[in-house]
Amino acid sequence: MTRLVQLAEVLKTELRFAEGREELHISGVAGAKRAGASDLVFAEDAEALEAALASAALAVIVARKIAPEENPGKTLLVTPQPKLAFAQAARLLRVQDEAAGIHPTAVIAPDVVLGRRVSIGAYAVLEAGVKVGDDSRVDAGAVLGAGVKVGQGCRIYPRVVVYPGVEMGDRVVIHAGAVLGGDGFGYVRDRETGAYTQFPQQGRLVIEDDVEIGANTTVDRGALEETRLEKGVKIDNLVHIGHNVRVGKHVVIAAQTGISGSSEIGNHAIVGGQVGIGDHATVGEQVILGSGSGVLTHKKVKGAGVVFWGRPARPLKQYLKELATLAKLSRG
Repeated sequence: MTRLVQLAEVLKTELRFAEGREELHISGVAGAKRAGASDLVFAEDAEALEAALASAALAVIVARKIAPEENPGKTLLVTPQPKLAFAQAARLLRVQDEAAGIHPTAVIAPDVVLGRRVSIGAYAVLEAGVKVGDDSRVDAGAVLGAGVKVGQGCRIYPRVVVYPGVEMGDRVVIHAGAVLGGDGFGYVRDRETGAYTQFPQQGRLVIEDDVEIGANTTVDRGALEETRLEKGVKIDNLVHIGHNVRVGKHVVIAAQTGISGSSEIGNHAIVGGQVGIGDHATVGEQVILGSGSGVLTHKKVKGAGVVFWGRPARPLKQYLKELATLAKLSRG
């Protein structure tokens, strides 16, 4: 249980107590329909606020623009961004897994360096030169190759495979089945015989602080240089990122997207599901790529806040205009 006063202070929200309720404790977050007497809910619009006030919840995080002037009989936490504050509250109130220490079946090389309060699960493998920072957790069956560096407060879920030399910052989360630092898909064709020889894949993969990578996602190492996921990147399940790719700060990438080698995605871009990006392509800062769209090899897509759609991707207004023209032609 957490004191509501403390929670409001951390979230930087204005706290308005219900009459006679000035010492309250919150145990968790919930939706309005399932909230219990010690839960916290949120409301961004009038309809959601009505449901929240009618719920059993102890307190409501509410948007400032719709916060009631008079006391509604419930304690309110008032903020311009209630959904964000609710998500932050959920993290703060989450019950943490108890560290299990080092499982006796884990295979750990003699020179591995483990920080304080590190947990290593059953049958995990940590090869020579691995370093794991304080408060990090490596779950069952995960493999960390030689020289892998894991920062503080990281969570590596079961059956993750991290190839040698990968570097992770702090608070990185890698979900089950992800493969990090594998060889990129790079080959040189012999024009005489047609045979293919692999181009050297000896670069590295760097994952900065606060990155989260979804289940069964793969991120290749650089060929001769590096692949880099910058601070705050969030990647969904079943995404593939090729060698030498740079993904900028706080980029979001949805499921089943493929990014070919040596491409670049600018800071704060949003990439929808099933997007295909060719090699050496550039997606500018704050660009929004709609689901199923495609960026051709060597193309540059730029325009902060502009939504692009279609194959090849073009501004949404242009795409819709073209669809309307095709519809007219088909009727004619």
